Amino acid sequence: MDRDAAETLALRALAWLAGNDELLPVFLGSSGASPADLRGRAADPDFLAAVIDFLRMDDAWVLGFAAACGERPEATAAALAAARAALPGGRTAHWT
Repeated sequence: MDRDAAETLALRALAWLAGNDELLPVFLGSSGASPADLRGRAADPDFLAAVIDFLRMDDAWVLGFAAACGERPEATAAALAAARAALPGGRTAHWT
């Protein structure tokens, strides 16, 4: 997945979070973001990486996002992993 596609998926995840009245406060509390940050930092790749990291913390959240997107959970989980790898800090360093 290229960075543009990763950012697009992360923006979809952010929109889903913003519309989720139960989960949004959890994201805001755990990330330290404010409601204003949702718009102000939506173009920040580091913030988008944090959105994906948060979403991937709980299988139920991935399932909810997958259902909202009309996608298979396995495909959504794989896409989120690929998107995370394409965003800042997502590549694992290989020391060999």
